[in-house]
Amino acid sequence: MNMLDVTHLSISFGGLKAVDDFHINVKKGQLYGLIGPNGAGKTTIFNLLTSVYKPTRGTVLVDGYDTADKSVAEVNRMGVARTFQNIRL
Repeated sequence: MNMLDVTHLSISFGGLKAVDDFHINVKKGQLYGLIGPNGAGKTTIFNLLTSVYKPTRGTVLVDGYDTADKSVAEVNRMGVARTFQNIRL
């Protein structure tokens, strides 16, 4: 079983498709990176994975459990969280 299964993940803001049909499967013990230019949707994907945003379409499974009806705190307790950049000293 994968730790993270993401299929057909999409979100739109008005008429703008910020993420369209994103897929990833992360196995336990593996390390992955998400690389792309500014505006490619990387931060939006992390917001979707952590339930900050709810997807327009698609599923996010953490250890086989769907996060669709979960709050940010519940997804954090499942082991998926994000941090924010703070450039102030």
